[in-house]
Amino acid sequence: DFILVSQLDVARDLAGFPFKITSGLRTPEKNAEVGGVGGSSHIKGLAADIAAPIEAGLREKMAWALGLAGFKRIGSYDRHFHVDVDESKAQGVMWFGKDK
Repeated sequence: DFILVSQLDVARDLAGFPFKITSGLRTPEKNAEVGGVGGSSHIKGLAADIAAPIEAGLREKMAWALGLAGFKRIGSYDRHFHVDVDESKAQGVMWFGKDK
């Protein structure tokens, strides 16, 4: 999705360091294999998972950049951030979870 990629580019530029996308568009089969939720925005091509940096301060800088770039749906997990531009879901939300 053009909006997803554009916002990721803006966030990366704001953060000032590369983002490693670990998951993007998934087939329903791949989504089930990785433990994704039913109705995942990944299946629609509207979501990306990005490896969270482990260096001090960079995780917070990435979260800041994602928000400033316009993401209205951000999930923070142990080792990654999930972002999506799925307007069919609640907007203006951030959630926290554990990696599987």
